[in-house]
Amino acid sequence: MTGDDLTNLYRAYIACLNRQDWPALGQFVHDDVAHNARPLGLAGYRAMLEQDFREIPDLRFNIELLISDPPRIAARLKFDCTPVGTFLGLAVNGRRVSFCENVFYEFREGKIRQVWSVLDKAAIEAQL
Repeated sequence: MTGDDLTNLYRAYIACLNRQDWPALGQFVHDDVAHNARPLGLAGYRAMLEQDFREIPDLRFNIELLISDPPRIAARLKFDCTPVGTFLGLAVNGRRVSFCENVFYEFREGKIRQVWSVLDKAAIEAQL
């Protein structure tokens, strides 16, 4: 898979998330996916994302920076949203916050197999 192929696949994955098209998630995410070294599998990964959207109804993934080095992608995702209650242990309670996530993905068999993610919690704390 070329860098352009991987970039296009990743952009389609982000569009799938923003549509909350959960039945299509398996087109992008490996059955044995792990997140931050926790083996979740596709069902667990989907449940994690669905929970994110329940806690943040206006959640939208915006790609700010994207680097492709097959079989890996590095991205900086930007969020501007209003979590409804506690988020990352912080009492956000419906206030609008902006923050970024630095995330790395490793693809296997054309699907996301590993995800390493770090959210900028300090940026949220500074807004509260």
